[in-house]
Amino acid sequence: MLIPHDTRIALDTVVDLMNTAPQGDREDELADLPALCAFVEAHKISDVGELGPGDLRAVRAVREKFAAVFSAPEARIAAPLINQLVAGAGTTPRLTDHDGYDWHVHYFAPGASVADHLAADCGMALAFIVVAGEQERLRRCEAPDCGRAFVDLSRNRSRRYCDSRTCGNRLHVAAYRARRKEAAG
Repeated sequence: MLIPHDTRIALDTVVDLMNTAPQGDREDELADLPALCAFVEAHKISDVGELGPGDLRAVRAVREKFAAVFSAPEARIAAPLINQLVAGAGTTPRLTDHDGYDWHVHYFAPGASVADHLAADCGMALAFIVVAGEQERLRRCEAPDCGRAFVDLSRNRSRRYCDSRTCGNRLHVAAYRARRKEAAG
């Protein structure tokens, strides 16, 4: 599957945003305004201005909507959720070449809030995945104690874990030990 650079960045951003949510014993990684500022800086989210408490609430709400898209069992359910995100952000597609990046499309309006920026750009990236008939690539880790989001970009859509070196390896080692224990008797 060929994914343009800016779409890939937006997909990585939506996954990282979703993975800030509290889950199991993990606390909310967007617990306060400094955490949101760090997220914005780490993901080089441009043109968002000064952030405030309202931005934090709005970004958490967008994060929940993205989670609903990832949980949608089929495109007919995901599409209206994505449409709502993108329309609510006041989408205004425009070509830009800022900060050393070549020409790419921004979908958020100039001066948009960080939540609208995320809803528009990341929502459009998710829309491209659905349009390509690849919604099943939007997944949650199958490790019982994880559940982190990821986009399966493997050739045969066979990825099951958010990270094969941690979650996947941990489960494979546990299965191996269980087989050895059973064989030993």
